[in-house]
Amino acid sequence: MKKRLIVLSFFIFHISFITSLASWADIGPQLERFGQTDRQEELVSEANAFFRQLYEEEFLDTLYIYNSNTPAGILREQVWYWAAEYLYEQQQYEQAETYGMKALPLIRQADNSELEADCLSLLAIIHVRLSNYEKAVGFAKECYKLDEASGDPDRMSSSLNTLAGIYMAANQPEQAEQYVLKGVELAGKAGNPGRQAVLLGMASEVYHAMGDDEQALAYIQQAYELEQQLGREYKAMVRLSQKASVLVGLHRYQEAEQVLAQVIPYFREVGDRQSLGISCNKMGMTLLCQEQQGEAVTYYKEAAAIFLSIGDKSNEMHARKGLYESLWAIQPDSAKMELDRFNELKDSLYNTVSAESLARYNAEFGNDWLQQENEAERAARRRVIMVAIIAVCGLLLLSVLIWWLMRCRQHRQAAINLQLSANIAELREKYKELSVRYDNAMATGATDEQRENLAAADRDFLEKTVDIINEHLLNGQADAESVAEQMNMSLFQFRQRLSSLTNETPQSFVALIRMRRARYLLDNRPELNISEVAQLCAYNDTSNFSRAFKKTFGITPTQYVEKQKEV
Repeated sequence: MKKRLIVLSFFIFHISFITSLASWADIGPQLERFGQTDRQEELVSEANAFFRQLYEEEFLDTLYIYNSNTPAGILREQVWYWAAEYLYEQQQYEQAETYGMKALPLIRQADNSELEADCLSLLAIIHVRLSNYEKAVGFAKECYKLDEASGDPDRMSSSLNTLAGIYMAANQPEQAEQYVLKGVELAGKAGNPGRQAVLLGMASEVYHAMGDDEQALAYIQQAYELEQQLGREYKAMVRLSQKASVLVGLHRYQEAEQVLAQVIPYFREVGDRQSLGISCNKMGMTLLCQEQQGEAVTYYKEAAAIFLSIGDKSNEMHARKGLYESLWAIQPDSAKMELDRFNELKDSLYNTVSAESLARYNAEFGNDWLQQENEAERAARRRVIMVAIIAVCGLLLLSVLIWWLMRCRQHRQAAINLQLSANIAELREKYKELSVRYDNAMATGATDEQRENLAAADRDFLEKTVDIINEHLLNGQADAESVAEQMNMSLFQFRQRLSSLTNETPQSFVALIRMRRARYLLDNRPELNISEVAQLCAYNDTSNFSRAFKKTFGITPTQYVEKQKEV
């Protein structure tokens, strides 16, 4: 049986090595003939011809030969399953899904649990490629249950890698973390270095997405070294491509560019369009970070064309967003077209139903592998829970009392917030500054139309950013990551855009808005004390608020109030 490692090795961001596989035009008619006949002799003949083709293409390392005594159900099960594997490798995802769904019920009838798990895993991966995360996680759930029942740590680690990959594709790295770490542990128990390299690569992707690039670099370096020790050149190149993302996150742009300059020609040479497109996306981002917009556009365009041709909406969305970021300062009209396409893709990929389904499945899976302890351990845990309940009951009365006191304060806070929200527009207009980019455009002799387009785009971006920050402050929050998410941008892309306009980082810009908000309140709301102003600016500690205010304006809030009284 072909190992699932072949399918899973480069699950979310990479696919397996493609040499010179036959096209869909070659294999399609053959599969159609096989599906239309019920004659045993023709079934055997077509099945053997199909497997001979896969063997000659070096897709299989063993030539499968069937005789006239092989049951028709077994023939169809094997042909449909391997057709799905083969078509997935060719990036023909819709056709692969069709044949995988044909194979699954036949495999279940034959009661072949190992092949059933392989087929479920394959279908999960195919549906990720088709951006249907709800179906993907459903198949992965069934696969993991079968692998768990087998007690094989290698198979279990493979399923957990699939789960982590699905949540990464759905942009939920925090959920992926638990699965990939458990998978790394099980791969170590299984003594499978190849599987360990795959999971370490996935762990790097997870921590990179979570912003912990130092940890991500450590994981990807381990994965790369394992691939080199195993002599797997292609997979080592995949790890280098992953490493480039981490280097960008660490602002080591020149190193990232050098790595990508090595892997992109390699993927072109071997004909792996998926990995090539992903690496082009990364090169575009690397160049954009170095303010080489023109060069970035070239790579982003190549990536967008690749993903459009193979129907990979998720990665095409990243390419379109990169094109928008690269073009908006030099070709505003083209940038708007790319932004429209990005929004279209985003709306089709991330909907409420999918999000709710993933959350439900995550809860179920969280219990699956966390409940492997024996009954004695469960009983001990129940005793601990009972003690905790008694302790909680003892604190309940105290909590109610504290809640009642806090509620009185919150009512007053809510009234102040409602009054303050009406003044956001006034605050924005009163303290808004011209952007650095607009000043530069005026100084370099841009046309009136270009200036107007650029100024309007900059104003819209800054006004929306200020509005969102103020909304967050009304809720007692001041989180740059949440602001970036509400702007439909990653924190990195938000940082680049905001810095180009204001020369400020997101964190410093949020801090600036908080201080302007504080000054406005001190100017216009004399009934508020310093502690209340601090809370309305999302400071829980008055001393921290005072230090931040003094750092910004040179005097403490109290000194500022006294000074205003003298004016």
